[in-house]
Amino acid sequence: MATRRPGQTATASVCQTSVVLATVLIATLATSAQAAADATADLIARGKYLADAGDCVACHTKKDGQPFAGGRYLNTPFGQLASPNITPDKETGIGSWTGDQFYRAFHEGIGKDGEYIYPAMPYPYYTKVTRDDVLAIKAYLFSLQPVHSPQLPNKMAFPFNIRTGLLAWNQLFFREGTFQPDPAKSPEINRGAYLVEGLGHCGGCHNGRILAGNSSEAERLQGGELQNWYAPNITSDVRQGVGKYSDEQLVTYLKSGVSQGVGVANGPMAETIHDSLSKLTDADLHAIVAYLKSTPAKTTYDNSHQTAFSGPDPVGRQAYLNNCASCHQLDGKGVTGAVSSLAGDASVLAAGPQDVIRVVLGGIEARGSNAPMPAVGAGMTDQDIADVVNYVRQAWGNSAPATAGGGMVGDMRPLTGTAMNLGGDCPKIDQPDIAAVVNDPKSGIADALHGLTLVNVEQTAEQIVLKVKAAAPHAQQADIVNSLTAAYCPVIKQDSQVQGVQKVIQFNNFSDQVYSVLTSKGKE
Repeated sequence: MATRRPGQTATASVCQTSVVLATVLIATLATSAQAAADATADLIARGKYLADAGDCVACHTKKDGQPFAGGRYLNTPFGQLASPNITPDKETGIGSWTGDQFYRAFHEGIGKDGEYIYPAMPYPYYTKVTRDDVLAIKAYLFSLQPVHSPQLPNKMAFPFNIRTGLLAWNQLFFREGTFQPDPAKSPEINRGAYLVEGLGHCGGCHNGRILAGNSSEAERLQGGELQNWYAPNITSDVRQGVGKYSDEQLVTYLKSGVSQGVGVANGPMAETIHDSLSKLTDADLHAIVAYLKSTPAKTTYDNSHQTAFSGPDPVGRQAYLNNCASCHQLDGKGVTGAVSSLAGDASVLAAGPQDVIRVVLGGIEARGSNAPMPAVGAGMTDQDIADVVNYVRQAWGNSAPATAGGGMVGDMRPLTGTAMNLGGDCPKIDQPDIAAVVNDPKSGIADALHGLTLVNVEQTAEQIVLKVKAAAPHAQQADIVNSLTAAYCPVIKQDSQVQGVQKVIQFNNFSDQVYSVLTSKGKE
């Protein structure tokens, strides 16, 4: 029988203990690494949510460009400003920025090298955002793929091209300070205030404006003109503001851009909902509504003027009957779930008529269950449009100022290029499953669109819709309407057999037929 040498048992025990300790250490390190990875992932996800709330992508992404790579020209009171690249590219983006530098840009409006940032970046609002939230946004941006995208030159005349001049602007208008909750308000209202007055920078459009582009405190949330649009009053006022709408009406509007009674979002607000508000939680949307309804009620105009309704036959009524009543009805209440009501619509009640003019000129694509609105203004005179806009703004108890004029419409007509009036570039089909069948030569959709006329439009629309529904059965109704409209856009533009305004009429007719087929099939 073998004998153990002295110390043999002790050595084995030490080895066994070392193995156990090493195993525990490895497991601990792995657990710690996983916890760190999870924490980083959570921080990035939180940063993405906050970046969505701040609508960063809207300004920092040019048309058909890489998200956050900059290059979009922004119209400002100072001239055209090219947005910078905020991907983590170290040469052309923010890849070399420290946390302190990034926070300073948000909190003080000062860039990496100490330069003043133009207030097109809404740092007068972003200054209210907490440091932790700002650094979460930085973590998200730094998680993105770097994009090499050099800064484009700004298009500004002297003296606005000299950044040091912004020191005077800051001294006049900028008030640095992180948001402080109001202890007299509920947590929900304080959360809404943080979003509206901070990342959401709602006052950037909805505040009244005074000189030099300042909007941080001027006529807070009472509405204002911005780039030939009019952002309506969103104070708690029950006549001109949001006080007349239920919480659910407003949340639905902020989430989808369509709400019975409130109306259909268009222009910059539609973009904000698509890129930002639609991505927020219901809790945060309710908080925003709670805060807006807690604000002091303010009016922006006198309701007593009824200029368009003087005399037995109000000016603009006949133009309304000829161009609008078939959808919006004689009482302006539209069709629930299909055509928005004009009575009490937020844009209709705004102090300025710009939004209504642009909707008449440019129409609106399908939204949710709502039908597309044709660009009826394409076939109307400038004065007829002004008259019908004034009529709508004063009919059915709306009582908004009748300030639209033919000259105003004429100025806005060339500025209003939309998918519905064939202005500008044709939109792309965003849904891959729909694009696949539309672009497949075997589907015959392209041939059908090229052979479409006003005579066969109803039959053609039905054939095409059936093919799309078969290939993409789960596609949303509005997505199908807008995708097929986008597919027909370049076809009708190049059709030499159709001329002038008739192109827009035929184009809108096809869009309407696609919607009609979808709604009729849905009822079968």
